[in-house]
Amino acid sequence: MPSEPKPRSPPRIAVKRVYSPPAVDDGCRILVDRLWPRGLKKDAAKIDHWQREAAPSDALRRWFDHDPAKWDEFCRRYFAELGASAAALAPLRERLRQARKVTLLFSAKDEAHNNAIALAQYLHAHRAAVRRYRRD
Repeated sequence: MPSEPKPRSPPRIAVKRVYSPPAVDDGCRILVDRLWPRGLKKDAAKIDHWQREAAPSDALRRWFDHDPAKWDEFCRRYFAELGASAAALAPLRERLRQARKVTLLFSAKDEAHNNAIALAQYLHAHRAAVRRYRRD
């Protein structure tokens, strides 16, 4: 009697600054910023996909202005945006289903308070094919 195939484990999600050198273990590299990173040439970025639809709205991004004091409220508002637009996350969810590891890339200088960190937390909390999250 053949055994049942093992269910595929969800991909790991890493978060990394887009200006950091690409690594072999990055897996699928996805830029999740609405704007292209300043001063970075597209061929040097080694980005597999640019998922700008998953980024915060321009209004929210401008309001946040990378102010750590606004972090909790930024996350609340960003999560509301993500929840209201399931179609915006559909391509990202598909990539998560296909890859063993995904690295969400961001350009902000603050490595602890940025949309990629928030997005990874959202995906984890909503079990979008994610069980483990880590920041590289």
